[in-house]
Amino acid sequence: MHWRAVSMVVSVMCEVMRMGVGVLHRQTAQRDTDDCRSCLECSRDNGCVRCPERLFLFLQRDGMSQHGTCLLTCPAGHYEQKGKDMNRCLKCRSLDCEHCFSRDFCTKCKAGFQLYKGKCLSRCPLGTFPHHTDCLDHCLLASLGEWSEWSMCQRDGATCGYRWGKQSRTRGTSDNHTTSFCPLQAETQRCKLKKRCTPPKKEGGKKKKGLGLKRERKRKRQERLAAKGLSANLTTAGGSRLRRQ
Repeated sequence: MHWRAVSMVVSVMCEVMRMGVGVLHRQTAQRDTDDCRSCLECSRDNGCVRCPERLFLFLQRDGMSQHGTCLLTCPAGHYEQKGKDMNRCLKCRSLDCEHCFSRDFCTKCKAGFQLYKGKCLSRCPLGTFPHHTDCLDHCLLASLGEWSEWSMCQRDGATCGYRWGKQSRTRGTSDNHTTSFCPLQAETQRCKLKKRCTPPKKEGGKKKKGLGLKRERKRKRQERLAAKGLSANLTTAGGSRLRRQ
């Protein structure tokens, strides 16, 4: 019985070793193929599943399935997106785009299209002209006019009450044909403001302050008291006259 148990264990171990060697041979054969040569992980049916750190995983549709390859740079019509787990090649949204920076921003168009602000157009828009593969603004070549006068120094709509404010000036193109659609150039600079705002002057002269204001209040108070005393004396005198009659 003892020898039978030992023989069974040995036979199981041999089978496990044969299976491991077979898997290793299959993985080696897969890595030796062109599709799996640059992969970290590879599938016989889907090609590369995981790429090294510096390469980008590019997936191509083959019917209902996808086939992956690891590339140093992404092909035309795709852009490179780096991720924490893996780098990928993603497709540009526009079919007319040959290279793109992101999904919606094209950097190079296919033949027959002009590039303008990240879009591929069949015709340059108004105010631009075709130059090689791009659409350039007429405003970039138009001569500029003189600067306007600096605006009033302000901060939050106030012209005083702060130490610093801002003022601006603008200028447009000197060509009448481009003035209608070329935007104005503008520049701003810092400027000094009056820290204290002067209150508006009241009618009847300057407002008195300090000792002069106290004297003025005292004089008015004395006038009011004198007027009250005169009124009381008149009332008393009138009553005496009535009693005498």
